[in-house]
Order: sequence, then structure tokens, then C-alpha cells
Amino acid sequence: MPEFRAVAVIPARYASTRFSGKPLAKETGKFLIQHVYEQVRLAPLISEVIVATDDQRIADAVASFGGRVVMTRADHPSGTDRIAEVAANLECDVVVNVQGDEPEIEPVNIVQLVELLQDHPECEMATLACPFKLIDGADPKDPNAVKVQIDDQGVAVEFFRALPKPQTNRESRTTDDGPLLHLGIYAYRRDFLLKFSKMSPTPLEKSERLEQMRAVENGYKIAVGLVRRAAVGIDTPEDYEAFVGRWRQQHGELSGENQ
Repeated sequence: MPEFRAVAVIPARYASTRFSGKPLAKETGKFLIQHVYEQVRLAPLISEVIVATDDQRIADAVASFGGRVVMTRADHPSGTDRIAEVAANLECDVVVNVQGDEPEIEPVNIVQLVELLQDHPECEMATLACPFKLIDGADPKDPNAVKVQIDDQGVAVEFFRALPKPQTNRESRTTDDGPLLHLGIYAYRRDFLLKFSKMSPTPLEKSERLEQMRAVENGYKIAVGLVRRAAVGIDTPEDYEAFVGRWRQQHGELSGENQ
């Protein structure tokens, strides 16, 4: 099987309701966006890593640590649209959308996404999920925790927020581990990503506020890989402080060259 050329794109915005300027937080001696970038670079199937932003401050920060950055339009309604603008000028088979606020993302999970598209030629997208019971404090009843149903081939049937799950006409399962927590990382076949970004929002996408339902409702298949651990996203200053604490435990106090 020929190896795909996979490029990872990290969308990054300066503005954030709960944590403005989040990508530039630097209490570890490295920008938060740098932590994410360096983790993604450790994934062996990723040929290139690009930060996509519309903010010059973020672009300057990425350039300062030698990363590649692409400036995009400022009017994109979602990160998917932002990476689609970048993908239009890329020569690759697969585009991986990595959230810019997951500094502890595991490179092996990124590799798993690319391999899912290699192993599922019938699927245009791939994403990941994790059993709720493996995550401390995760509550399936929380509407902010997105759930996913998969079929026996590991293909997404539906993404949803509320329990009990919506009724569908397709056979599905939640695995023996119980409900699955959907993780917000995606791999797209490049040509499909460009098509997807031009599709109109669909009814379940709008009612559930879940962009991936646009693909499902239009009849496209999303492969779902199961992982045993979810990366911790940074949504608030408190989340960031907890990450800094974990990072310092693992790496010791900041070295002089990184301060």
C-alpha cells in the first residue's frame, strides 16, 4: 500500500472567550502553540506541520521557534474553513486538523488517524474516540462532551451531545466500554476537505452544533479509531496552569536558556 503524504495543520486564533491570547501563553518558556507544534512533529507519518492563523502576533511567535506558518483570511467561521484555505495550496493526500490547544497530544494518535484513512479507502474522514470510563471526571450526560456511535466496521453513525442518544435507522454500537467520547481531531482526504468546506450546513449539524454531522448527513463516511487516553485540552487559564504544573513535574524547573 503506497504511503500517503500527510500534512498536519494547526489552526490558531488569538481571540478566545475564556482565554484570550492562549496560543502565546509562555509560562513553561515555550509558547503553548510551540508545545503543540513540537508534539505533532514527533508523529512519523506527518511530512509537514503548518500553523494557520490570521494574527500577526501568532505568526511572529511561530517564526521565532522555526515553525512554518501560513496567514489566512480573518473571516473564517471555523477552524475547518481555515485549514481548507491552507490545504488548497498543498500537495498532499491527507490533511490532519490538530487543535492548537492540546500541548499533550500523543503523536501515536496522529499516526493512527493517517493509518485509518489508509485502511478505510471508503472513508473520506477519520477521527478518534475514547471510552468515557477511562477518563477521570468525564460525564456522558454533559452536553459539552460530544458522543459518537460507531458501526461494526468502526465507521461513525452519529455524533450527538445529549443522552439518551438520538434514534437512527442504522445499526450501531457504543462498544463494550459504554458510550464513546469523541475527540476533536480529524484527518481528511485533501480533495474531500476542499469539497466539505463548501457544503451547506445540514439540519443535525445546526441542531447539535457539530460540524462533522455535515459529512454524515451527506452520506460520507468517517472512520473512528479508539484510543485509551484523551489529551487534555486547554480551555481556560486554570487549565493552562494545571498543564504548566504537569510540565514542570516532568521537565523540572525552567532552564536558563528557555526563560
